[in-house]
Amino acid sequence: MNCPNAVDIPSCEPPVTAIDARSVRTLPEMFEAACTRYAGRPAFSSFRHTLEYRDIAHYVHRFSAFLVNELKLESLDRVALILPNGLPYVVAFYGVLDAGLVVVNVNPLATAREIQIQLDTAAVSAIVVLENFACKLDEILDAKLAKAVISVAAGDLLPLHTRTAIDFLQRVVRHSIPPTKRQYRTFRATLSRRDSNERHLPPAGLDDVALLQYTGGTTGTPKCAMLTHRNLSSNVAQICAWLGESFCSAHQIILTPLPLFHIFALTASLLTFVEIGAHNVLITDPHDLAGLIRTLRRTRPTALLGVNTLFNALLAAPRFKTVDWSRLTLVIGGGSPIQAGVAARWQTATGVPLIEGYGLTEASPVVCANPINAKHFSGSVGYPLPLTELSIRDDANAPVDAGVIGEVWVRGPQVMRGYWMNPAETDEVISTDGWLRTGDVGYLTPAHTLVLVDRKKDVVIVSGFKVYPSEVEAVVSALPGVSAAAVVGVPDERTGQAVKLFVVPTSKDMTAEIVLQHCRANLSAYKIPRFIEFRGTLPLNQLGKVLRRALT
Repeated sequence: MNCPNAVDIPSCEPPVTAIDARSVRTLPEMFEAACTRYAGRPAFSSFRHTLEYRDIAHYVHRFSAFLVNELKLESLDRVALILPNGLPYVVAFYGVLDAGLVVVNVNPLATAREIQIQLDTAAVSAIVVLENFACKLDEILDAKLAKAVISVAAGDLLPLHTRTAIDFLQRVVRHSIPPTKRQYRTFRATLSRRDSNERHLPPAGLDDVALLQYTGGTTGTPKCAMLTHRNLSSNVAQICAWLGESFCSAHQIILTPLPLFHIFALTASLLTFVEIGAHNVLITDPHDLAGLIRTLRRTRPTALLGVNTLFNALLAAPRFKTVDWSRLTLVIGGGSPIQAGVAARWQTATGVPLIEGYGLTEASPVVCANPINAKHFSGSVGYPLPLTELSIRDDANAPVDAGVIGEVWVRGPQVMRGYWMNPAETDEVISTDGWLRTGDVGYLTPAHTLVLVDRKKDVVIVSGFKVYPSEVEAVVSALPGVSAAAVVGVPDERTGQAVKLFVVPTSKDMTAEIVLQHCRANLSAYKIPRFIEFRGTLPLNQLGKVLRRALT
């Protein structure tokens, strides 16, 4: 199928095509080098408290020593992190890796059943959990599963007065820390011991697994991607090559409102900006828009990471216009498609374009990005990163020409080893010659940029014609009075499937007939929704993606 409309091609050159092989190291080696080189620089801030690189290294070494000497964990044992953004996450993440162990990221907002599945699948040996969510472990934790559970308080690693205020707010005012049936070790206690040389595990190698990262949250049962030190380090090197020397050598301040337990923020923000010695301002609760805007006003970041729903919410928030954007030079959008209308409003409001990229968990995650010096939102997700190959394949797995829609295949050093304990699923998505079948549908422009169309599994087949939900959603979202839209396919006796549209209106005057008239004026007949349902909200995952599978 040919693409009906071409997108505007960026007027600047594609990213560089090479990376320095010396930059590909294990994650502990990268961390140690950064902490030595940038020892006195501010590294991370949370709740207005900042730790320098030397401070973070000190805590990481203490936590690493505790895992090895106290818990007696063995090489490549798995440690689950059930934590939101904050200083404890950074220390726990690098501490686990420094000890030669494997990080397993778990969404703190997942249900107890979902958490149990992930802990069981990964066969974790220890768990680090925010005390607000520790009660979820009461009924699911098998005493034989984990050697220890470490409870983290939201105020850990903060000054006493801040810690006391946060503790009072959560326990007395909000009652947001439910009681637990078990007593767990505290994170503060694990950091109270002195650094120890009693016992060291062999350091991890480049091809050892560093991270077990769950994926598939929007399309089906989550699977666990095995990402090695080489995968993640290569992706960081690729991103740094894309950013360029002038950006990486300047002292950057990045604001990170996206969860670090998600691979997008983990690699694009945490790992990459540690590598260049940046100051990372961590946002624990991005839904608190008033607090987020206060932080933006106070820190005036040079870089910002976000998703479409966040940018849209910020633009509509009170006092957004009071933020000083004069130092902002880079805004990266990913995780889900950026809508052209949101991108245009963002650039008008801030003077800085949204630079969209593309990635997936199985690729560590970044695959493509628009040039950092792009002047406007392009509508494409840009060029492949250095050492990354792209191929568009038809249903017979044969390559297709530019402009023809097919499945996106990716090959490069960032592609995962496979799915944990799931060779059958691995063989389904990774070919014998190393190509990753992404499940995403798109096409290449003549300039070799990638335009994404949709998820292969979400395509609706109406009388043999393919309807891409993202196209219909974009058309409807552009209608004044609509804040969000989602499309799914439903069974239909006559056409096989029919298009069902879910709309979140902002106007009481919005009707199904108004939506249909707009669709008739902008879409072919087979793409027009057969059913329209108005809702107050759409189900979203933690990153802001619409959970289409939850819509019926």
